[in-house]
Amino acid sequence: MSLLHFPVFDLRQHLLDRLVTPDLEALVDRMPKPVGSFGYDPWGYNNATLKISLGLVRLLYLHYFRVETHGLENIPDTGRVLVIPNHSGQLPMDGVLVGAAMALNTNGPRLARAMIERFFPTVPWLGNYLNAIGAVIGDPLNCERMLDAEEAVIVFPEGVRGSGKLFRHRYQLQRFGNGFMHLAMKHGTPIIPTAVIGCEETMPSLYDIKPLARLLGIPYAPVAPPLPLPARVTLWFGKPMHFKPVTGEAAVQKQVEVVKARMREMIEHGLAQRTRKF
Repeated sequence: MSLLHFPVFDLRQHLLDRLVTPDLEALVDRMPKPVGSFGYDPWGYNNATLKISLGLVRLLYLHYFRVETHGLENIPDTGRVLVIPNHSGQLPMDGVLVGAAMALNTNGPRLARAMIERFFPTVPWLGNYLNAIGAVIGDPLNCERMLDAEEAVIVFPEGVRGSGKLFRHRYQLQRFGNGFMHLAMKHGTPIIPTAVIGCEETMPSLYDIKPLARLLGIPYAPVAPPLPLPARVTLWFGKPMHFKPVTGEAAVQKQVEVVKARMREMIEHGLAQRTRKF
């Protein structure tokens, strides 16, 4: 028999078939998202890239971090919404896992548009990839346009203050920015307070080498494990919070503190419910 008649094993296609299962493909296809005929949107999001990435993340989600979720029914199937979690873990694994939980929600999958730090697009290849899976630079104008398009947006109001904090400050909420509240009031958008339990243990940082961070032009240079540890992660999505427009930054800050207090309660509840860290 000629070698030409032997079947050719396509490793790439085999991996794609294993990762992008029919159920995952159906979930992504159900997501409300404004894309053109080639599967892209104006920010660079791409359907095919999300499917492959979500297939990979699902393995980590189910088998490495063993994520448990509560309250996914609080996230509306359609319409604008701001998901506001606590931030931790040096790397943005918390955002990845929150986004995966929303995408894998069989009751109503949503594409999570995460607002990312401005330094990410400066890393070669990474910026374009993050755009392709739905992330966008955390600029208020980008967020406004996404809310106008009825998107689900993830905002970490602690920013790098939360993700880069040392392990001794774990589960202590850092200062919140007020931008998310301005957007929620202006666009009549419900806020979903979210507690992430477990990501603090994935990459515990003992020290921040600030001179090295300045030299490299990055927010922080932690002394931490080189790869995330397999801590068990639990996500708690709270009931929607609605805020009417107020005048003056002091009044805005007061409403931000209401959200922060609710998140603190949820974190304390989540920690009390946790039976194992790993």
